[in-house]
Amino acid sequence: MMKNENTIKVLKIEPGKMPYEKEMVNELEGIQAEVEGMFECVYLDHNCIAVVNEEGKLNGMALNRRIGNDIIAGPFFICGDSDDGEFISLTDEQMDVFASEFKDAPVFTGDEPEAQPRMIVTSFNY
Repeated sequence: MMKNENTIKVLKIEPGKMPYEKEMVNELEGIQAEVEGMFECVYLDHNCIAVVNEEGKLNGMALNRRIGNDIIAGPFFICGDSDDGEFISLTDEQMDVFASEFKDAPVFTGDEPEAQPRMIVTSFNY
């Protein structure tokens, strides 16, 4: 079977589950399918990116994991970041680092301040 050149190896992280390795189609539809909606990128160490649902909290998706000072809602995946800013496969080493970092699926109450949707509004006086 011919391997699709447009697939990459990622670490998928779903609420309440252990992270797992997965091959996904590296196109808009494939990315949106993995995060169940519109996505945004959160830049991580080791030249990696967490690709998350940008409206996860607004849509009431299950709280998943902490990244930095935020809680991500809904499923997300971690991929590599090429020098050109493209999504690329994780190396085995990157896979191990993040599988270990996200192995514990915390239980959130939903009362955490970071769990609340927030929006930054900037106004300008003309």
